[in-house]
Amino acid sequence: MHRASRDRTKVRTEPVGDSPAPETLDDTPGRQSLDDLRGMLPHLPGEPGVYLMRDAAGAVIYVGKARSLRKRLSSYFSGSGKPDIKTAVLIKKIADIETIVTASEKEALILESNLIKRHRPRYNVILKDDKRYPSLRLDVTHPYPRLSIVRKPKKDGALYFGPYASAHAVRQTLKIINKTFKLRKCTNREFTIRTRPCLHCQMQGCLAPCCRDVKREEYTEMVREVVLFLKGRTPDLIRKIKAEMVAAAERQDFEKAARLRDKMFALERTVEKQVAVSTDVKDRDVIACARSAELSLVTLLFVRGGFLLGSRTFNFTAPIVDDPELISAFIRQYYETAQFIPNEILIPVFPEETTLLEEWLQAVKGTRVVLRRPRRGEKARLLAMAVQNAAKELEEHLARETDRGDLLQRLQKRLQLDRLPTRIECYDNSNLGGSAAVSSMVVFIDGEPDKNAYRRYRIRDVSGPDDYATMNEVLRRRLERDATVPPPDLLIVDGGKGQLNIALAVVADLGLKGRFDLIGIAKKDAQRGETADKIFKPARANPVNFGREADLLLFLQRIRDEAHRFAVAYHRKQRGKLALSSVLDVIPGVGKARKRALLKHFKSVRLIREASVEDLCCVKGIHRQLAQKIREHLHPDRNLELET
Repeated sequence: MHRASRDRTKVRTEPVGDSPAPETLDDTPGRQSLDDLRGMLPHLPGEPGVYLMRDAAGAVIYVGKARSLRKRLSSYFSGSGKPDIKTAVLIKKIADIETIVTASEKEALILESNLIKRHRPRYNVILKDDKRYPSLRLDVTHPYPRLSIVRKPKKDGALYFGPYASAHAVRQTLKIINKTFKLRKCTNREFTIRTRPCLHCQMQGCLAPCCRDVKREEYTEMVREVVLFLKGRTPDLIRKIKAEMVAAAERQDFEKAARLRDKMFALERTVEKQVAVSTDVKDRDVIACARSAELSLVTLLFVRGGFLLGSRTFNFTAPIVDDPELISAFIRQYYETAQFIPNEILIPVFPEETTLLEEWLQAVKGTRVVLRRPRRGEKARLLAMAVQNAAKELEEHLARETDRGDLLQRLQKRLQLDRLPTRIECYDNSNLGGSAAVSSMVVFIDGEPDKNAYRRYRIRDVSGPDDYATMNEVLRRRLERDATVPPPDLLIVDGGKGQLNIALAVVADLGLKGRFDLIGIAKKDAQRGETADKIFKPARANPVNFGREADLLLFLQRIRDEAHRFAVAYHRKQRGKLALSSVLDVIPGVGKARKRALLKHFKSVRLIREASVEDLCCVKGIHRQLAQKIREHLHPDRNLELET
């Protein structure tokens, strides 16, 4: 491979190897002018490679590949005709170009993907990872595998199925499997220590290999059936079970035949809910895209065995690329980590590097993968269905965006806010009798939660259950110390007039009065006949009346509930830590390993307190000086002398 070293004030290409490096093209500090960039073009190599475009700050804004670096980069500055949107934007932003020569186009394709993942350029298509989508994990490395729901697949030898579009979808699939098959439900740890069958076994939902003598071959066969079901091979599985049922009936094993009949009927009911979209019973994915001025969208349909099993939609915020480049970038990023790659992928347009993509997919899958653009027949109808779904998803997304914008404008008018509440922050406190006191801050941007901006606060300076003092502390820490975080347009505190007055006092004390709007939200008091939560504003005695715009109140309640959920979750975590803590945690020199060794040796803190220095020294890792220190901390009222 040839690689370029980069100087912030120079455009240069330095291949590594025997080839001579081109001379430095520009030695002028600062941004390269358009003439300077054009002047470098004749000196660029004609070999395949990757180019990185940087802005004046040195940040990579676009990464591209080319069969010939000279020809591709010349196309940006040719000046013939009106440039497309992407070219026009990039030309205005480019301050520096770096090139990396590769040995082949395929190598350039792989290097481009790696550089996009590393730099995440603003004007490239970036596919978000799947960590928020659940998958099903089948641990085939265990003698008796079980299914579990995970959100981050690992390379651990297990089989993964998914990711599924939602938690509801994966739980429905798992529910069907649990009703039809009898895989174990207990964890690996429970499997090793269980002494008698659990409730699942009593309800005929598990074979209980943890306690009973279940033949390995019988369980393995059931696992194969589950794999067929999860791979979308339900018709094949039904035929297999039907053959086994007939064979069992011929042997007059009617009890087994009845069980197989019930399983077959259950699977047939599942197949009835699936949509048959092709007659060739093959596996294929169908990709379509739709775009607007602000958004590009890719829809992916999963066809397994001729049945449409589901779909996924991926959003990209205004990438300045055409459809072929969007499809190419999506294929490379999605199938790089996909759990299953079909032998055929239908696409609406052919990317420039279609042959390279097929070679790359074959290398990833291990068998041949074909990209097709059908024009007629069943496949063309499948592609038209995907295009229709993409257009519908885009329309619904834009409608939701419009509705959110309209909702925020109506909220501003109803609450008489000084500014549009684009960024809303809401605060809530949580404690149990004053212990493990915490606060939460949730952030909504343009009406939707921005979970990356959420913050959790562990209360430091308040003792006891003082909600006002807690709100005072957390608001000061947020508004005074988090200077890097943009201020909200609307700040919401969970509580009535008291909490709102605390917030007003903090804002006035910090000199932030008038910088943003404040409101308080209080729960309804059913004993007083109140039917809805109350929204309080500064300098107003009565709560705001929403009249027919009850959806505005529901929106504010949704924000408050999210802040409450986030605070309670953090409080439970802190409370759990306190429950597992002991007096040993505060002794210098006693970490987790030594604490574990002490408790394993003495069984309880009481016995550790009663132990002598000599007894403590019998524990692995406890020397005499540390043993004396432990005694001093456990008996602070005694003046202990070093025991000999």
